[in-house]
Amino acid sequence: MMNLNSPLFDRIRSKPNAEEVRADQEPLCQHPGCRRKGEFRAPKGRDHEGEFYLFCLEHVKEYNQSYNYFAGMTDAAVQSYQKDALTGHRPTWNISVTGAGLGAESKVDAATLLRAKLDRLRRAREAAAEARVRPVGKAALKALEALGLDDKADKPTVRRRFKELAKRLHPDLNEGDRSREEKLRAIIDAYNYLKTVGLA
Repeated sequence: MMNLNSPLFDRIRSKPNAEEVRADQEPLCQHPGCRRKGEFRAPKGRDHEGEFYLFCLEHVKEYNQSYNYFAGMTDAAVQSYQKDALTGHRPTWNISVTGAGLGAESKVDAATLLRAKLDRLRRAREAAAEARVRPVGKAALKALEALGLDDKADKPTVRRRFKELAKRLHPDLNEGDRSREEKLRAIIDAYNYLKTVGLA
């Protein structure tokens, strides 16, 4: 078995251990002519991400005042960088939308895509409602006529009409007047029938 504490392993280390770094090996300020300790990091700039200069306090302040990441870039290049920064400089893909009035293969943001999709769904629902011919039997047609509606009335319309007529005809809401009680019973029967056939 190999001895991992062998001095042979110490010779092939790429970096010395932290304990092995002595105080006299501390880095110096990298500003030309400065002999002070370089304890402050300053970025090297574009195309050198993750790399730093080491400066003393005086020279890092001086460097930071003059530092401009975008120095030497054209306005178009700066705008392109800012646009890419929105996605963290990661690749993105075009979203193509067809049949939504936006034109095929157009770039769109998520909100525009969602609006287009909702618009398509709404139009499809409306077209299906118009195309749907609901078979209404004679009894159902008679019940709808009792409520004052035709065969094109949808469920919310039938419910709304029933509530409206019930309030108008109910004796409790008309100072006890029972003269329209038979009409109210006919309305209730018609509504109950429409519920059983799925029209209310």
